[in-house]
Amino acid sequence: MDDGKIKVFTGYRVQHNMWRGPYKGGIRYHPNVDLDEVKALAMWMTFKTAVVDIPYGGAKGGVVCDPKKLSKGELERLTRRYTAMIMDEIGPFKDVPAPDMGTDAQVMAWIMDTYSSLKGYAVPEVVTGKPVELGGSYGGESATGRGVAICAREATKHLGLSLKGATVAVQGYGNVGFWAAKILHEMGCKIIAVSDSKGGILSSNGLDPDEVLKYKKKTGSVVGFDGSKKITNEELLELECDILVPAAMENVITKDNAYKIKAKIISEGANGPTTPEADDILYNRGIFAIPDILANSGGVTVSYFEWVQNLNRDRWSEEEVNRRLEERMVKAFNDVLEISKKEKVSMRTAAYMLAISRVADAHVKLGLFP
Repeated sequence: MDDGKIKVFTGYRVQHNMWRGPYKGGIRYHPNVDLDEVKALAMWMTFKTAVVDIPYGGAKGGVVCDPKKLSKGELERLTRRYTAMIMDEIGPFKDVPAPDMGTDAQVMAWIMDTYSSLKGYAVPEVVTGKPVELGGSYGGESATGRGVAICAREATKHLGLSLKGATVAVQGYGNVGFWAAKILHEMGCKIIAVSDSKGGILSSNGLDPDEVLKYKKKTGSVVGFDGSKKITNEELLELECDILVPAAMENVITKDNAYKIKAKIISEGANGPTTPEADDILYNRGIFAIPDILANSGGVTVSYFEWVQNLNRDRWSEEEVNRRLEERMVKAFNDVLEISKKEKVSMRTAAYMLAISRVADAHVKLGLFP
């Protein structure tokens, strides 16, 4: 630590499945990280990569710490030590980490540098989500939010709703929530409410996502934005709107509030924002919910693009990345929708049916050795 003391942190790396390709999954730094959470997230990644049909398996990592209470130097030393400890478990064709809650492009740069230093040559393809200067992909920052927006757009087509003027409420105004709001705004939607951990804002005239972000950066929250009315995070979920984007925490839509949700479409930006009981209620009420493993898979899809570019020592333009992402997301959405209609099940059940069948199919074709 900066004061010269030695502190021991607990870290995990869970590898769930690699039948369809190298393990893939983020690393989170958070005080509440525990092994069960990391295991669940690793399994989620297996199904997420299978839904969008990219050649990866699923993994996840975590370190029990509060990154907000660590200096930059402490974070760097912690990251480099963690990388050295899992050195033999990761690699471009074995397990490719990425950023998650509490980590960012800088943390990925430290992992890449530590791994490369120990190997003796540069290995940018060992992690994704790196700074663009070190081989990160253009379009990476907006990828998850873009995928959420594309799925919402495809849902309006399926339901025969107009995207122009469609009202949108976004819970969570971090990276995913901001980009989902910005891209839906560019598609012609009207953003009527957004929120962060300190509360939310509502404006029936519509909000400009860029202006709200500027205000949040200046004040630390969206609350108090000019011309808006303050609302709670709970109230935001129950607003009269066409599209609801839960992009904050897990388990925010529960059996207690699922009956009060008035949105026609829910596009899940966060992991696990809807409880299983709430999911049944939404489905029975005819609300079109696009599950997390489909809606927020834009991030891992562009991670895959970054890995491919690194392996080939190539660089794609942002337009190229966005075009390929659009193609993959639309195909995945329609693959899931087809199963949902054919089997008369929710989009979530359909997404798992598709993902599990792809993973199982790979296993059957691989066979057993020895």
